[in-house]
Amino acid sequence: MDLKPSLGYIRDTGTAKGRGVFASCTLAEGDVIEVCPVVQLKTSYSLLPEELQKVVFHWGVLAGMNGVSAVALGYGGMYNHANPANSRYKASPDGLNLVFVAAVAIRQDEEITINYNATAGEPMSSEDNWFEQTGVTPFDAGPTS
Repeated sequence: MDLKPSLGYIRDTGTAKGRGVFASCTLAEGDVIEVCPVVQLKTSYSLLPEELQKVVFHWGVLAGMNGVSAVALGYGGMYNHANPANSRYKASPDGLNLVFVAAVAIRQDEEITINYNATAGEPMSSEDNWFEQTGVTPFDAGPTS
């Protein structure tokens, strides 16, 4: 796999979410945003420290490696949640990287989001309960008008 620089950058969202990843250029649907190396953890998810459980990816589902979770390096842990999100993620065929791909066209300087509820990395899920399941209190961005 040809590794290219990230097409995103980190900045403050201007909301209670804090920092997020933003598009450094206009992205078309299907464009690879970032290829993040992962650190594979071959420890049962339930045995991981609680704080680590909140940032790992389910590598059994994404890469077919049962009993393995993965911590994404690069900006991989900085993408904020949205449902629907404007990007998706998947494991590289060798299981060594997490690949973020634009699910729709994304404008330059628009925040890039993923869906925390979609275990398989899809941009939309019928449930929106990741925060409740993990005991994380979501930030209230306040009124949108």
